[in-house]
Parts: sequence; structure tokens; C-alpha cells
Amino acid sequence: MTTLILQGPKLDDTGARHAAELTGGRVEARDGHLRVIADAPLAPQTLHTLRERLPFDINPMPEEFDPAAVRLLLTDMDSTLINIECADELGSFAGVREQVAAITSAAMRGEIDFPTSLRRRLALLKGLESSLLERVYEERLRLNQGAEELVAGLRQRGIKIALVSGGFTFFTERLGRRLNLDYTLANELEIADGRLLGTVRGDIVGAQAKADFLTRLCAELGIATNAAIAVGDGANDLPMLRLSGLGVAYHAKPATQAEADVVLNHSGLDAILAFLDP
Repeated sequence: MTTLILQGPKLDDTGARHAAELTGGRVEARDGHLRVIADAPLAPQTLHTLRERLPFDINPMPEEFDPAAVRLLLTDMDSTLINIECADELGSFAGVREQVAAITSAAMRGEIDFPTSLRRRLALLKGLESSLLERVYEERLRLNQGAEELVAGLRQRGIKIALVSGGFTFFTERLGRRLNLDYTLANELEIADGRLLGTVRGDIVGAQAKADFLTRLCAELGIATNAAIAVGDGANDLPMLRLSGLGVAYHAKPATQAEADVVLNHSGLDAILAFLDP
């Protein structure tokens, strides 16, 4: 038996019935979403076709995933929890947005390894006034749809929340305080005389560091990694998505969507809460 979770602003009863017909299942209404219960598992290609054909998110609940066991959610920051890539926005103030954004996109697609991409972007930002970090936070950074509802829902369930980023502590620490998150990890920009030096302090937080952070937090909480949910949008999020019990690709690059357990292209972040219902 396969449980398919259907979500999105364009989902209605007609769409749900259509999904049920295509999968040979039956529709079941839940609070805030619909489910289709099918007798047989879906082949990956069938699921891919359904996602292309239907104007809403359709995701199978992984058989090995136990919603009741979840004690941690770890989320990426840029283009996942928030609406922007912070380095790109800093690049716009430095007059090099196109160059910075091109490197960011290549890294998120997995075409450049993350540490190399970060060093190249920081080199372009070298000398930028550090006061512009505050302007990016105040003027351009917004939480993605459903972020606050997701945090509230996790809190109600007693689930810890971690924010991890290949971006910068300037932003993760502020978001951590704003949302009362339990843990944060990111790169610390080196600054002198009010300007960015084009470097970060210590080792770069990239793909492996994100996965290691998940492993360390699970060990501290006394849980297995399959009792954690990981959320991201880029190639550097894949290691932590693979480690977790439920890897969520949120409005993500194709390579990330291809490996994730859950793909959200139409819904907000609060759609994740549906996977915590038994």
C-alpha cells in the first residue's frame, strides 16, 4: 500500500479524484490536505509523470519513515527558509550581482563544488562595506511562505529546529533569534575596518559540514538520523537529505528533486507538517 500526500493552492476535489484514478487509489481527506491510498507502490517514472501532469504537489510517504519518531528538523537558509540568496543580494550592492548569482546557481546545480563557489563569490565581495549586511537583512530578506507556520507546528510537536547554511552567521543568528530556533550553523565573515575581507573564519560550512551537523545534533538528542527531517534546495544539501529519515526538496534544483523523498514545488514550507501526521 502507498499513501500519496496531495498539497498545493490548485488542489481541489476534482484534482484529487484524477490523481486517484491515475494511481488506482482512493481519496482520503485530512486536515489541510488530501491523501490518495493506493494498493501498489508507484514506479519512479510514474511519479515523475504525475508531477509533470498535475498542478499540485504529489508525494508518497516513505514506508521506512516513522512520523512519531521525528525529533529534529534541519533546514537550509538561502532560497529555502528565506526568499533570497544573501550573497547575490550583497553582490548587487557591490555591482557584481550577475557574476555572483551565476556562481551561486552553478554551485546549487552541482556544477562547482561549494567551497570553490564560496571563495569565488567572497573574492567578488571583498571590500564591501559590512553595514550593507544589515540592509540586506532589513530590506530584502523575507521568510518563505509557510515558514512561521512550520516552526509553530514543530514546536507543538516537541520537535527541535536547526538552521544550517553555506551562507553567513550574520543572517542565521538573526533568524535564529527571530524564530526562536534551537541551533544554527553557518560561515562567519571576516571583517576589518568596516569592510568584508573576502574570507570566512575557520573551515567552510558546505555540503559535508551540513551532513555532519545533522549527525552531531542527532547524537546529542540521542536519536538516529532517520528520526530527522532535512530540507534544502541545492546540490550542497543532498548529503544531509540522504542521511535524514525524510529529505525534502523545497522549490529545488532538478538534481536535488531527483534524490529527495518529498518534492514541494507548489506548496509552502508548512506542507511538511502533513508528513508528521500518522
